[in-house]
Amino acid sequence: MIERFEQTPRMSRIVRHNGVVYLCGQVGNAGESVADQTKECLRRVEVLLEQAGSSPKHILQTVIWLSDMKHFDEMNAVWDAWVEQGHAPARACGEAKLARPDLQVEMIVTAAVADDS
Repeated sequence: MIERFEQTPRMSRIVRHNGVVYLCGQVGNAGESVADQTKECLRRVEVLLEQAGSSPKHILQTVIWLSDMKHFDEMNAVWDAWVEQGHAPARACGEAKLARPDLQVEMIVTAAVADDS
C-alpha cells in the first residue's frame, strides 16, 4: 500500500511504501546563510521522518543540491556535525539552479521505516 502524507494537487510531502519513506525536497529559510539553511533543512527532515515513522539514523540516501558548489564546505560542516556516527547514508551533492534565487540548499531524503534497531 502506498501512503501519502500532506498532499497538495502537485505533490505529497511524504510518501511511504514497502517500508521506505520518500520525502519531498526540503529547503531552509530563504535569504539565510548556507549554514543556517542547511540546519533548517535538517530540522525539517527530522520532523518529517518522525511523522513517517523513521529517524535520521534510518536515512538510506540523501541528494543535496547547492546553488553553487562554493558552498560545499559550509554545508558539509553542518552535515558532518548532524549525521550520527555509523549511520551516514549514501549521498550525492551537486549544483543546481534552485526554485528561488535566495535558496542555496535543497535536500531530498529516502529512509527506511524505523524498526527500533
